[in-house]
Amino acid sequence: MLAALLGAAAVLGIVFAGSSQRLAGGTRIDGIDVGGLTSKQAVRLLESRFGEVQRIPVAFSAGGRTFHLRADLLGVRPDFSAAVAAARESADGFGPVRGYKRLGLRFFSEERQPKIRFWDQALGLKVAQLAARVDRSPREAALVRHGLSVELVPGRTGRVLDRAAADRLVVDALGSLSRSPGVIRLPVVARRPKIAAADLRPALRQARLALSAPVRLVSGSTAWRLPRWRLATLLELPADGRTQLRIGGPAATDYFGRLEKSVGHAPVDARFAVDGPQVRIVPSRPGVGLDVLHSVSAILAAATTPGNRTATLVTERTLPKRTTADAQKMGITGLVSSYETFYGGIPNRLHNVALVAHLIDGALIKPGQEFSFNKTTGERSAAKGFLEAPVIVNGELQTGLGGGVCQVSTTVFNAAFQAGLSITERTNHALYISHYPLGRDATVDYPNVDLRFVNDTGHWLLLRTFVGTGSLVVDLYGTPVHRKVEVDTAPLRVVAPFPVKKVKDPTLPKGQQVVEQAGVPAQATSVRRRVYAANGKLLYDSTWYSSYRAEPEVLQVGTKKKAGEDSAATTTTTATPPSRSTPPATTAPASAGR
Repeated sequence: MLAALLGAAAVLGIVFAGSSQRLAGGTRIDGIDVGGLTSKQAVRLLESRFGEVQRIPVAFSAGGRTFHLRADLLGVRPDFSAAVAAARESADGFGPVRGYKRLGLRFFSEERQPKIRFWDQALGLKVAQLAARVDRSPREAALVRHGLSVELVPGRTGRVLDRAAADRLVVDALGSLSRSPGVIRLPVVARRPKIAAADLRPALRQARLALSAPVRLVSGSTAWRLPRWRLATLLELPADGRTQLRIGGPAATDYFGRLEKSVGHAPVDARFAVDGPQVRIVPSRPGVGLDVLHSVSAILAAATTPGNRTATLVTERTLPKRTTADAQKMGITGLVSSYETFYGGIPNRLHNVALVAHLIDGALIKPGQEFSFNKTTGERSAAKGFLEAPVIVNGELQTGLGGGVCQVSTTVFNAAFQAGLSITERTNHALYISHYPLGRDATVDYPNVDLRFVNDTGHWLLLRTFVGTGSLVVDLYGTPVHRKVEVDTAPLRVVAPFPVKKVKDPTLPKGQQVVEQAGVPAQATSVRRRVYAANGKLLYDSTWYSSYRAEPEVLQVGTKKKAGEDSAATTTTTATPPSRSTPPATTAPASAGR
């Protein structure tokens, strides 16, 4: 009996098995019945149907806008070959087994959806374009001031396209073999504002109350009236997620800066007063400043409280940067060294000497600090008041800005030299200047050529300058260290003759010569300085070498012929050379600043 049943079952399976080369009956792919077709026939049929719909636009909507998209423009295409292969494989098998699978499909048809391929970049760009037209940022509720009135502007809900979900919907719709006449809605997510109108109503009431009347400010026996219009400029309405009213902003900073000058006074630093070799400390004085933070709180409280609209300003004691105790610890008690140079020249040069001397006057040099002439004075410019005066540039006398500066740098160098300090940078002038100490001149040129020395005394140094009618004194004050300075100066020697520059002069008889400018040969010298501490220990043994350029002799040569004369004897007349006793100054590195 069992054998008969098994045989009948096998026969039934064989009857419904059909051909393995054709798809089972009841096989549907994306709604199309492909049962009984070969795989190639099924793929051709499906491709043909998709070819009919791929150029038909599908309507999508989001945020009140409608968009039409086409499958062919986005590279959307179902993979029908893979879907057919999977359907064929699911209903395949050995003889009776295949028959029973296919028998089941007659009663329960199988619907398959093919995987859909698309161009990632094209789809991403298109959805981004849709989002740009759909997305809308939320608008925060805000308070807006118009003159002395304040209004509440309600917020607005924003929206943003759900791009991931939109991608899936677009691909599924465009990859389908059917085209719906309706509109497919793309998902949009609401974005609510962080600040709602209800959050700002307390600040609205405060702002309207604050601008309803003036506020009276009081500090001691003095009172000020803060009018409504001024108060309006000081108020900062809620913004950037803030819901409270406050006072601040550029207008408030400017107002309280001016108010502080009326309420208090700045502290005064301790300073040093000198009288000859003596130094005394002028004591510091504390100041009175406005406590802006607490005063602002008092003003805002008075402005937002009904009734008494009076705010008491809060002041605080302010300390100087350098107190009397600080000055005492600096050890500036007496004269360490002093040097004086003498000068003359045109008024512009005298002006420049006084100006640059003023720029370095009062300079404080802490222990171990390197003093820089250029850093202390800054650029010597017309904006600072420097005038045109004679200078020597590249070995030639010219007119330039800042003539006279090197008079001051040379005097400062010699004050540091006599103090026995470590000189770390010094450059001699291009030309020899007789009114400076031999081999101890110092030129400067901002910013490249500088004069530098180090305060190695262990205490602070104070540099003072005193400008007279024809002399300049530079004093260094601190704790006298009683160093002994020995100086050996080598004679000024000629290292090369001066060049002769001949200039033809048609007004002079032929054969006659006149020295228009006397020449000066190239010269050199050196200065050796030995510095001893008070206990006799040698601290420094340094030598400075100075080389000065030659100045050419300018010789006028006559070229005028006398009537009836073919030749004449040569005679030379020497003109009086210009005085170099009070020469000009320069700030050029390759020149002599005088």
